[in-house]
Parts: sequence; structure tokens; C-alpha cells
Amino acid sequence: MKRAKLYAACGAVALLIPAGCGGLTGILRSGDPELVYDKALEYYDAGKWSRASTLFEGIGNIYNGTPREDSIAFFNARCKFKVHDYNTAAELLDQFRRRYGRSVFIEDAEGMYALCFYHIAPAPTRDQTMTGRARVAINEFISRYPQSERVPAFREIDAELLQRQYDKAYYNAYTYYKIGRYKSAIVALRNALKEYPESNHREEIMYLIALSGYKLADNSVSDKQTDRYLSALDSYYSFVEEYPESTHRKELDRLTQHAKDYLAKNAKEENTAIE
Repeated sequence: MKRAKLYAACGAVALLIPAGCGGLTGILRSGDPELVYDKALEYYDAGKWSRASTLFEGIGNIYNGTPREDSIAFFNARCKFKVHDYNTAAELLDQFRRRYGRSVFIEDAEGMYALCFYHIAPAPTRDQTMTGRARVAINEFISRYPQSERVPAFREIDAELLQRQYDKAYYNAYTYYKIGRYKSAIVALRNALKEYPESNHREEIMYLIALSGYKLADNSVSDKQTDRYLSALDSYYSFVEEYPESTHRKELDRLTQHAKDYLAKNAKEENTAIE
């Protein structure tokens, strides 16, 4: 009875398949779900991912509620992954891991799910939201499957994605400095340090904070220069304390001396005015 229902369902699906798809259409219209399944596996094993996916999709609903349900869902998602349709693969794999938590394929499915976001994640010059999602998925996998042979590779991928986040935070802040918006640059640079204190751009960021502070003060109206030079000095001392041997030290020393000379002169003028 069950086999008869499968044949009837397969025939119903075949009626929905448009003509002009060659051999795949013939297979799907055969009315034989076992044939479709076997041919899908044949294409799958041969690495003909698009053909296999077409057949798996054609019989997916037919095998709902059977022992093959999770395998067909997994194989189809992997086909999408293999043809680099990572958005579709991620959606299918997310559905799979929510629905088939006890499947023998669950570890592989969650590994591929994480890798989908890794492949989707853009370069550091673009928005890094997907990079963040990739890191979450990768670290969830590592936490759930600490003994997996994939863990070393996933740790390397996580480090690569973290570097993209470091780079993005630095590039964003540097853009403000480059266009002369020094006040905004200081805010963005400090936020980058706060969010990623271990960034490999840390020295350069702290240097730019000090440099932006000096340039902000130097380009300010006289009423604001004293406070801003004092703030620039604070940034300078923080930089020197952490990087006393930096190649930027000579430049910052020169600018800091200029700031000190201004503050000393300004203090003298104020004292004279009081007298």
C-alpha cells in the first residue's frame, strides 16, 4: 500500500514538471520514486550536483515520514552547497538542523551551515554583519563538537574572520581621519579599540588617536584649543606608555612639543592678563 502511494505521489509530481528538461524530466515522469531516488544518488556520487538536486527536490515531499526523509533533505542541501549556492544551502541546512536534530547527518549539516556563512561573508571593506554570523555559527559548532576533526580548520577560519572584523573597524575609523574629520575619527578609533582590544592594528589606532587629537586642536578656534591640546597630550602619553619604541614616536614627540609650547605660552598670557 505504501509503495502504491509513493508511485501515485510521484506521478502527481511528474505532471508539474515542465517539458524540455531532457533525461531528468523522463526520470521524474516515470512514476517510479525508487528510480528517481536511485538516479539522484547516482548523480550525487558522480558529483553532478545540479542534476542530483533536481531529482531530490522532485521526490522530497514523497518521502516525508519515511526513513529517507532526512537523507534526501541533507543530500539536497549539500548539492546546493557544492554548486556554491550558499544562501539556499544555509536556509536548507538551518531547516535540517532544526527538524532532524538526531539525524546521523547532523554534525555534517551544522558544519556546512557554518561554512555557508564563511563563504558568504564579504571582504573587510564591506559590511561585516555576515562575518559576525559566520563566527557565531563556527564557534557554536566547535562548542557542540569539540572532538570533531574539523575543529582545527574551523579555528583557523574563525581567526581569519576575526581579522576581517579587526580590519573593518580600523578602515572605518581611518576613513574619518583621511577626510579630515578628526573629532569623528577619534570617536571611531576609540570604539574600535573598545570592541577589539586585541586587534593587530592597535598600535596604529592609538597613533591615529594621538595624531587626530593634535590636528583637531591645531585646527580649532582659540577658545577650544587649550582643552583639545590637553586631551591630545593624554593620548600621546597613553601611546608612549604602551609603545615607547614605536616608529611613530619621533613624529608624535615633535607634535607634542608644539602642543606643550602652545599651552605654556597660553598660560603665560593668561597670567599676564590677570596681573
